[in-house]
Amino acid sequence: MIILIGGYSCTGKTAMSQKLLEKYKIPYLSMDHLKMGLYRSNKECGFTPMDSEEVIADKLWPIVREMIKTAIENEQHLVIEGCYILPSLVDAFDKQYLRDIISVYIGFSNRYIKEKYESNIIGFRSVVEKRIYPEDRPISHFINKHEKFRHKCGKDNVKYFEIDNNYEDEIKRVYEYIDNEIQKRKLLK
Repeated sequence: MIILIGGYSCTGKTAMSQKLLEKYKIPYLSMDHLKMGLYRSNKECGFTPMDSEEVIADKLWPIVREMIKTAIENEQHLVIEGCYILPSLVDAFDKQYLRDIISVYIGFSNRYIKEKYESNIIGFRSVVEKRIYPEDRPISHFINKHEKFRHKCGKDNVKYFEIDNNYEDEIKRVYEYIDNEIQKRKLLK
């Protein structure tokens, strides 16, 4: 079983992956770690850490896609999280693999961003790992990125969860969805 967690920066993907590791004893891979490993080992890898999600995904996804296929073929479980898991990428798998893949995407509503940007978004962005973030961008940038991401998720008809009011209460829907899919598909043996 593969659980893919996508979403724009600071939505809690890494924290969710850590909790899934603890609950199911399934390791997780951060696409940010893969990105930085490739970039630090070869500055000519075709992207920089400051490039767009699409440019970086274009370089990382072929590697991650084949890792996913290998894990499924070997009946191994893995959680993969990152903003480079674009909504359009998952459906490209053959049906034999899709049965073993649960993908979820997390985003924030405009209202949530406006009300909670400093306290809940910026304030919790390093809850699992201590990242160094570039200069803070204005809230309008964050709102724009979430609007574009929401649109992509709708266009690609993926399972999108939007946090609108209370993060702790609303994120439970994502965990419940994952639990239900695991049970329904009988993915853990």
